[in-house]
Amino acid sequence: MSAVQRHAVVAGAGIGGLTAAVALHRHGWRVTVCERAAGPTAVGAGIVLAPNALRAFDTIGFDIARAAGRAVPAAMGLRRPDGRWLSRSDTAALAARFGGPPLALHRSALADALAAALPATAIRYGVAVTSVDDAGGSPVVRTDAGDLDGADVVIAADGIHSPLRHQYFPDHPGLRHSGETAWRTVLPAAAHGVATATAETWGRGERFGTVPLADGRIYVYATAVVPAGHRPADVRAELLRRYGTWHDPIPALLERIDPAAVLQHDLYDLAAPLPRFHHGRLVWLGDAAHAMTPNLGQGGCQAIEDAAVLGHLLAGAGAAAVPAALAAYSTARCARTDAIRVRARRAGRVAALGHPLAVAVRDLAVRATPARAANRAMAALFDGFTLPDGMGPVPAGVATRR
Repeated sequence: MSAVQRHAVVAGAGIGGLTAAVALHRHGWRVTVCERAAGPTAVGAGIVLAPNALRAFDTIGFDIARAAGRAVPAAMGLRRPDGRWLSRSDTAALAARFGGPPLALHRSALADALAAALPATAIRYGVAVTSVDDAGGSPVVRTDAGDLDGADVVIAADGIHSPLRHQYFPDHPGLRHSGETAWRTVLPAAAHGVATATAETWGRGERFGTVPLADGRIYVYATAVVPAGHRPADVRAELLRRYGTWHDPIPALLERIDPAAVLQHDLYDLAAPLPRFHHGRLVWLGDAAHAMTPNLGQGGCQAIEDAAVLGHLLAGAGAAAVPAALAAYSTARCARTDAIRVRARRAGRVAALGHPLAVAVRDLAVRATPARAANRAMAALFDGFTLPDGMGPVPAGVATRR
């Protein structure tokens, strides 16, 4: 390691930015995280950490299960609005195949755990990064609270609408609306346990999902094919109209929703891949680099993978070697993340079908898919995490050390 402590500035205290900060901090870097929000917030919804994300956390020595709990759903699968299962997987079988079960938790719990792994002064809330001047090879980070200079690397984890992506890739086509909007909220735990499985129900141009969280609460989400900007005046009435006649426990969950706690976002992904994820000493990760729709549950997971790979490549890099390490990061991450972005887009198109005949064919195809084919599809996601330098896939057994 260099005799002079290396310094990383991270734009954004989301899951990817905080994970990168933790990874570098544990490799001896000084980290400064600039976050535009005034402080930590409990606002948000759930996140499912798939086995690949949990392995990535293990490579940086971060034990999320210790902070968030170990509760996992009994099963995962797809259903029709009448309750009939289209496909179902036992969680124990998934754990045996991929080295550990998925872990579902509230995003704020994950963010709090990551922040707690950093020095108390590392995160600067209420500071928005507006641009980065990297022309001279020594980045100057411009914020609304003044300039920061002397960074060895700047990490653009500034989200789906990344100003830094727009600054350095001005000709990129930007975001593409998927045609859908999503509602998300987290409900308190119910004494009678209304949801025990992680399940997504597919209707005609509409979906509804339930995810039990590690702390006992229930993450619920719904999507519908509507124009961008569609905002119902009465959220509960809209959701009841769309999903109120679907199978149990959906009607009971809808009755418990607090409309003020429901988040609604139109779903977007990048219209085209970025040509690279780095420029000099500036590097992009997470949604800033490869925004994808949530249809595979991999957006946050890929940001965590990004951070683990970036930390691995920068761990032993002296200040002069940082640009080469960032180029290696681009090489390691561009193809995998774009393949998942495209796959998520295609999955969304299938799930959002609305014509009755198309829906019937889709449902029949899902039911007829052999288990081995479904396992291969999951393996491409869950077993695909690798660290560079010829280390190959991170062994499934790594995830069992939590």
